[in-house]
Amino acid sequence: MKKTSVMIIDDHILIREFLSLSIGHYENFEVIAESGDGQQAIELARDKRPDLIMLDINMSPMNGFEVLKMIRKMSPTTKIIGLSMHSQPAYAKKMLRLGAKGYMTKNSHWDEIELGIKEVIKGNTYICREVRDIISEQILNDGHDSPDINLLSERETQIVKLLREGFSSKEIGTTLKISNNTVEAHRYNILKKLKLKNTVSLINYINSIVFE
Repeated sequence: MKKTSVMIIDDHILIREFLSLSIGHYENFEVIAESGDGQQAIELARDKRPDLIMLDINMSPMNGFEVLKMIRKMSPTTKIIGLSMHSQPAYAKKMLRLGAKGYMTKNSHWDEIELGIKEVIKGNTYICREVRDIISEQILNDGHDSPDINLLSERETQIVKLLREGFSSKEIGTTLKISNNTVEAHRYNILKKLKLKNTVSLINYINSIVFE
């Protein structure tokens, strides 16, 4: 019986070694390549066309989202599971939207990683329990009143991105070449549109979302 070929992409060598050893214990799986470099990983995926890729999100200079898009073009039959330290549902949603079939956090136990791999190989989609629990909690707590980033204008979105990077209102004004009063007006409108009470809740929210 043909073994399922697996490729591991992660810039932490310990993670790669752990996954390689764990997956290698199964007779029907074979780790055929490893990489900690996004560009090299794309080339390996193109040449080897693995059945499954375990893909880290937090890499540089190319992040996992960029690597995912390139691999999907070069090896469309390869199934991809995102692997990340981020448990925010927005990351999982973006990975799936870009073509991944699964999403795991690095807090996941091996038993769950094994289950996720098997489900994805069978053609199903799998999101780890940690992320599913957060999604359920958000649904229960937020109902229909959860913030919608799509309500913001282009200028307001620029300001939100700069706030997430730690810019002050003065620094935002300098960067965007607008007055401090204009920045404060935009911040007020952002809070109003997103139905958030204060700057603390705004910062918590923008740290949980992923921009295109």
